[in-house]
Amino acid sequence: MMMSLFDQYMSPTLLGVSLIFLSLIIPLLFTRNPTNQWLNNRFTSLQLWSSYGFTKQLMSPLNFIGHKWSLMLMSLMMFIITVNLLGLLPYTFTPTTQLSMNLGLAVPLWMATVILGLKNQPTMTLGHLLPEGTPTLLIPALILIETISLFIRPLALGVRLTANLTAGHLLIQLISTAIFVLLSLMPPIAILTSGLLLLLMLLEIAVATIQAYVFVLLLSLYLQENV
Repeated sequence: MMMSLFDQYMSPTLLGVSLIFLSLIIPLLFTRNPTNQWLNNRFTSLQLWSSYGFTKQLMSPLNFIGHKWSLMLMSLMMFIITVNLLGLLPYTFTPTTQLSMNLGLAVPLWMATVILGLKNQPTMTLGHLLPEGTPTLLIPALILIETISLFIRPLALGVRLTANLTAGHLLIQLISTAIFVLLSLMPPIAILTSGLLLLLMLLEIAVATIQAYVFVLLLSLYLQENV
């Protein structure tokens, strides 16, 4: 029986229990708790150094109110990066290839930035719906367009992350299948294709990291508009 290539995006089950929950818990095992030692191991030092660099870059354009989001945004980025990278290992599942999960992350956080803007600076937040100097006849159309673009933001966040990861995984699946087929027919071509697969894996690692950073960066930009 032929299986669909998109079956790899279905959550695997064990004894009738979905393993997506296990995939979401595993990243917690890679997070080291701080200790009282002056010098930690290299893994912890690298983790702290990267966290400090990302946090400094994300929070530098924001004011004091936005700095309160630093822990949540940094935790979200580390979580997405870990889940994306673990999904590249054999016999694993990538939860961020599911649009429902990505929208579940994007919609509440986007809504929180909008509510924060309406609470702290309602005039400026509503002013984003109408550019200054707009002709009177174009005011209703521009308000409608800006409102639609505002509500599309969380959808764009979720779809961007899902589409990039799904495309990369699907391409890896296609090339891997081609290698198994060519291995018995044309071994030299299969070896060359294996090199291409290795390069694609390196590219996918970069994509998994960059997409997590882009997801959090866009959230910080939305936050910047509302604080």
